[in-house]
Amino acid sequence: MNEQGCDASVLLDDTANFTGEQTARANANSLRGMDVIDTIKSQVENVCPATVSCADILAVAARDSVVALGGPSWSVVLGRRDSTTTTLSAANNNIPAPTLNLSGLISSFSNKGFTAKEMVALSGAHTIGQARCMTFRPRLYNEANIDASFATSLQANCPRSGGDSNLSPLDTVTPTSFDNNYFTNLLSQKGLLHSDQQLFSGGSTDSQVNAYNSNSASFFNDFASAMVKMGNLSPLTGTSGQIRLNCGKTN
Repeated sequence: MNEQGCDASVLLDDTANFTGEQTARANANSLRGMDVIDTIKSQVENVCPATVSCADILAVAARDSVVALGGPSWSVVLGRRDSTTTTLSAANNNIPAPTLNLSGLISSFSNKGFTAKEMVALSGAHTIGQARCMTFRPRLYNEANIDASFATSLQANCPRSGGDSNLSPLDTVTPTSFDNNYFTNLLSQKGLLHSDQQLFSGGSTDSQVNAYNSNSASFFNDFASAMVKMGNLSPLTGTSGQIRLNCGKTN
């Protein structure tokens, strides 16, 4: 996740005298696919040099990957420019952690201008993707609001010690389909992360989880709208920033 907004700051690689966002706690545990963006960028540069930013590529790739897996589409406004710097500390302080309780999740998204409803919709992105054992181990072994058979099925691949980097799908039912099963899983206490299950644990967002479980079209529509809003989060435009020629480093 980009801490600064939609400016591709997360793609900046660490160097001897610069530490970026990629090793931030939330990113190091889950963020993958930089090589895919690099491949897209190199192909775009071949046909349209120094014109399309890494930030725009990220925004379009996010949309197209959702569509490819059966999810909704949305219009991506283009014209973002790329940041020239970022900080690890800001990323650690601002990117929501998988250990957050509901109030922390609501506050974290609110700080970026998102409502609780939009936060629930965006959390539905966890219908795809994977998480490392170390991010959900405490939930498997210490929490009560988890389906017992679900927990047992995951413990073989995520023991009490060791296997920190072993992966599990965030949605174990349809891990490579963008659908509303994420919310169905929450109803049966099968959220993988602590922060996932917090959305349906007797709190203020229970009704929204129920709504998305029963109405996939509603979830798709709200997710698409929230992604448009996220794509417009603090973009660099005009003469701010730059068009990086290599997404991993500044020009």
